[in-house]
Amino acid sequence: MGVRRTGKTFLSRSLPDVDYLDCELPSVRRQLADPESFLRERQGRTVVLDEIHRLENPSEVLKIAADHFPGVRILATGSSTLGASARFRDTLAGRKEEVLLTPMTSADLADFGGPGIEHRLRNGGLPPMFLSDAFPERECQEWMDAYWAKDVQELFRLERRHSFQRFLELLFVQSGGLFEAASFASPCQVSRTTIQNYLAALEATFVVTVVRPYHSSKAAEIVGAPKVYGFDTGFVCVFRGWRDLGPDRFDPLWEHYVLNELRARLPSIRPQYWRDKQKHEVDFVIEPNPGAPPAVIECKWSADAFDPANLRIFRRRYPEGLNLVVAHNVTAPYTRRFGALAVRFAGIEALDPIPGTGYVTSELGSPPGATSPGWSSEVT
Repeated sequence: MGVRRTGKTFLSRSLPDVDYLDCELPSVRRQLADPESFLRERQGRTVVLDEIHRLENPSEVLKIAADHFPGVRILATGSSTLGASARFRDTLAGRKEEVLLTPMTSADLADFGGPGIEHRLRNGGLPPMFLSDAFPERECQEWMDAYWAKDVQELFRLERRHSFQRFLELLFVQSGGLFEAASFASPCQVSRTTIQNYLAALEATFVVTVVRPYHSSKAAEIVGAPKVYGFDTGFVCVFRGWRDLGPDRFDPLWEHYVLNELRARLPSIRPQYWRDKQKHEVDFVIEPNPGAPPAVIECKWSADAFDPANLRIFRRRYPEGLNLVVAHNVTAPYTRRFGALAVRFAGIEALDPIPGTGYVTSELGSPPGATSPGWSSEVT
């Protein structure tokens, strides 16, 4: 699963010895009208069902395959989570493994070669747009049109295209900021409830990431308002009109890029942010392993720009946990002290998971039962 044009179809078609079927085609949908016959004829085969949400009842096909045809392996692709709409009537609990394809990560960037991180931030991480030298303004609009027609309309049957697309454009303009539904209702000419429904559709189709506040129900903390990030830096640049990237633009785009890396490398982790009523804020807070203290991730294009003031205030409330600054210009990790506060500086590789486990690297924590010498922030 993943947004349109991340490479789901390309990846599926590149697999060896598979039966590839595009569910957008009427002939394919006719074949799948009788799932039992279809699956019986493919015993021992691997079947790709691309754009599976185009089927009338996609979860029925998958459930029958899992329960009655274990010899048939199904790879299904779609632009949303299973269960994002009424078309997925069964939860498929225990019958599926999910893989999220995000826009290009740092590993993809190394594989592609050629343009570097600055080009990736400006053009975004959808491969066709990344590979273009031109500013992807036209491609973004074409993507928006296809997203409305093939994802939103197919999955959610929403009306008022202009209002929906206006809302999405405004989200990209203020991407990474606090979200208040009421502030979008008037410019989009819809109700606050409709705005909430729009946001739910965007989140279910991975077009935005909703980052909720970390708190302990203290009166001085933000406890309700989430932050909403657009899925791709290229779209942020287009809708903000950022054709050229000056020094003041790298930090917000790098923050989006780090969030994308977290989603790609650590899909089980749900990043949060922290902010108090005096507007002190840290970028991301995560609980890397069960029962572990909260780790803070601050995102800086340049490590020299890091100011520990907000982190100090956070650690007065939550003394234990790793303090990590992920910076573009750090090639070898190091620790720096700001008085009693110990801060670890590292590059994007600090977010790697431990192979074969659901746990984060030693930069962010250790599996339960192991020691982790970097946990204490040592705030007095």
